[in-house]
Amino acid sequence: MRFRPSPATAIAAAALFFALGGSALALSDAVRPQPRCANGAVRGIAAVTGEAGKGIANIPDQFSGNRSLFSRTFNCAGGPTEVRRIAFGIYEVRFAGNAAASATVSGSGAESWLTPMPGGVFRVGLHVPGGRTQWRRRSWSSRCSRPRAY
Repeated sequence: MRFRPSPATAIAAAALFFALGGSALALSDAVRPQPRCANGAVRGIAAVTGEAGKGIANIPDQFSGNRSLFSRTFNCAGGPTEVRRIAFGIYEVRFAGNAAASATVSGSGAESWLTPMPGGVFRVGLHVPGGRTQWRRRSWSSRCSRPRAY
C-alpha cells in the first residue's frame, strides 16, 4: 500500500513549515543584543558598599575608583566608575565618558534621592530612618541610562 497525502494534509504541512520558519526568524531578531551604549540600554551600574568593615561612611571626599568601594561597576563607555562623599549622606557617582541622562538609585534600608549633574555625574542622597548609628553598614546602587526615543 502506498501513502498518498490528501490535499488538506499537504496544505497543513506547508503551513506548519512556514509557521515554524517565521517564528525562528522572529526569534533570531528578538534576541539580538543591543549595541553598547544604545538609547534605552543600561549604560552604567555602581553598587557602592564602601570598604569592607568601614562601610560607606568612610568614602573619600575626592572621586575614587578604588574597587574596594564597590561590589559591582559597569560603564558602557569604558571609562572608570568613581564615587566621592560630598557631605554626610550625600555622595556623587561619576561614569567617566558616559552621556547618560537619567538614573535610578536604590538604598539598602535607606530613603534615597538622585539628581543628574553635568559631566556624567549623579548626586545621591541617603537618609537612614533611625539615625546615624545605623549609617555605617549601608550600601546603595545606581543605574544610569539614556531614554529611548519613540
